[in-house]
Amino acid sequence: MPYIPNTARTEAAMFADMGVSGFEELIRNIPEELRLDGALGLQPGLSEWELESAAQVLGQLNRPAGSGLCFLGGGVYDHYIPKAVDFLAGRSEFYTAYTPYQAEVSQGTLQAMYEFQSMICALSGMDVANASMYDGGSALAEACSLAMAATRKTRILLSGTVNPRFISVVRTYLQNRQAELVILPEQEGVTDLRNVPGLIGDAACLVVQSPNYYGVLEDWRKVSGLTGSSRALLVAVSDPLRLSVMASPGECGADVFVGEGQMLGNELSFGGPYLGLLAVTEKYLRKLPGRISGKTVDSSGNEAYVLTLQTREQHIRRENATSNICTNQGLMALRAAIYMSLMGKENLPKIARLCFKKAHYAADKILESKRYSLPFGDQFLNEFVLKIESGPTARNLVEAAERENIFIGTVQNSTDLLLLAFTEKRTRLEIDRLIEFLNRI
Repeated sequence: MPYIPNTARTEAAMFADMGVSGFEELIRNIPEELRLDGALGLQPGLSEWELESAAQVLGQLNRPAGSGLCFLGGGVYDHYIPKAVDFLAGRSEFYTAYTPYQAEVSQGTLQAMYEFQSMICALSGMDVANASMYDGGSALAEACSLAMAATRKTRILLSGTVNPRFISVVRTYLQNRQAELVILPEQEGVTDLRNVPGLIGDAACLVVQSPNYYGVLEDWRKVSGLTGSSRALLVAVSDPLRLSVMASPGECGADVFVGEGQMLGNELSFGGPYLGLLAVTEKYLRKLPGRISGKTVDSSGNEAYVLTLQTREQHIRRENATSNICTNQGLMALRAAIYMSLMGKENLPKIARLCFKKAHYAADKILESKRYSLPFGDQFLNEFVLKIESGPTARNLVEAAERENIFIGTVQNSTDLLLLAFTEKRTRLEIDRLIEFLNRI
């Protein structure tokens, strides 16, 4: 039986209702050269048990990062997740709840959102955060949209050292918004700011990430000095865990903070999507998209939580909405809130410092072979780019490492640059095994 059990009679009725003669007419806008020519090669109908067995065989071809030594980075990191996060987030009150439209029956969910927002503000130095976005890339796209609305300008200055996946989302998000996207060049692994003074006057925002895609620290204070005399907003992109040992975006003069929250108690999950973080200074509070949970008191004087400043199209007229975003990553934000509460002000920076020490230990040891170099220097925290001076290509190294159950990454579109990240989970023995592999291969 076909997967979709429509009879020829049913299909004919559907085509007649659509006013077409058949399937071919439906796909006529697809060029012939792009259409599949021939059979799909699908198996005949399988029983439930046979289908499950076949799916298991396919699943076993995957090599999940957790099955080996994971040194992958680029915005997603293999941090340890305390079991309490799984237990508390898995309680039925949280796990099965959909969305808090009726605040009076969602007090627990709203309080969790409020605590999450408060902790993101503490880390970012911003005045207000929303209750999360779809992922880091969409959070950055929303930040650019916010800047365009706040300044009534359409030029977006985006550093070329921002995560390329984030840049791709911004391109897609703004492609029909008449936005002018200007990618600033990079110089020695950091943003080249020399052209900014001539561009900033007509810009809605300037986006700079630190640590950037290469793991290198950028100077937000210097960037803030360039935007100060204009209306352009400074959008600071960062990793919330690393912010526990860095000067926050708020301290450095940023107007908007954007981040990816995966490392706050969330699994690697096949590459995402994860948890978008977005926070602003008070001046831009009413431009902030998504959900915001607020704390108040009820008619009896008891503490209560409500959805407040609901600036989305489901609550106000569409033309007045800040965005059409109507979903926050509620369960993942809850996990992040539990994780941050468990770690606290002492353990978050302790984890960040552990990652720093392990990354620098690895870099120092790898450089001893003289076969590799640090093309962008040693101003990094937990992640760095390694240049292969002699030997196989980066892709060949990745494939050889995978055969030994070691997972490393490459810099996008590069043949001789590796991207290595280190978390508190990697022991000295595991790091030494990576070093031995790199020296041997």
